[in-house]
Amino acid sequence: MNLENICSRIGDIARQTGQFIREERSKITPEDVELKEKASLVTYVDKNAERMIVEKLRVILPEAGFVTEEGTAGQNGETWQWVIDPLDGTTNFIHGIFPHSVSIGLIRENIPVAGAIYEVGQNELFSAWEGGGAWLNGKRISVSASSRHEDVLLATGFPYYSFEIMDQYLKLLGFFMTETRGMRRMGSAAVDLAYVACGRFDGFFEHALHAWDIAAGIILVKEAGGKVCDFKGGENYLYGREIVAANTNYFPAFFKKVNELLG
Repeated sequence: MNLENICSRIGDIARQTGQFIREERSKITPEDVELKEKASLVTYVDKNAERMIVEKLRVILPEAGFVTEEGTAGQNGETWQWVIDPLDGTTNFIHGIFPHSVSIGLIRENIPVAGAIYEVGQNELFSAWEGGGAWLNGKRISVSASSRHEDVLLATGFPYYSFEIMDQYLKLLGFFMTETRGMRRMGSAAVDLAYVACGRFDGFFEHALHAWDIAAGIILVKEAGGKVCDFKGGENYLYGREIVAANTNYFPAFFKKVNELLG
């Protein structure tokens, strides 16, 4: 299995899909927006983009299953599986703001081994494969070196459902807002993880996520030299609906605070 070659090909697919998303933006009308559940939006662009991605990925690895946000294709216990978010940041897209992205991850027995994230607004392609490092538009990237709360810029996401830990979440936000350089809420977990991988963010945490939000980002952060875990410090982050990611130096202090309030 040549993961470097696979990563190059899925990067091309992510770029092509991003171009389609960019071209369709001016055509979207309020009538094109559907509500999947409270505050969870979808358009024909999401659905068509996913169909395009699935069709092209079948050629690369016919034996692989699929975990897809819009349900275009499914899985049946395959060792290899594609995990796809055709448009991460749909609400941003609908409102004409960035970032929004295409995220394609490849997992082997539920472990991410390759991935590509294409951020449409800045034409940035992030990619990584197991043992091959992490890359941005063909240049090697790595996580930041910051280690202290007062030196870091952090990212998170605000849930639009699953509010059972709201009080603890707000308390954690309060700590980071007062003790760090600031918090950012970009609206695309895939981009948040990509930005940790290239050192723009020093750390990221969020709950109530799906595998397609983070599969590609996980391998990016790891190959860029960062660390990833769930709120308890374990490895149940791909399907555990919670994630902590940070550079190696800051990870102990960052995880300790997240675990204290959310673990």
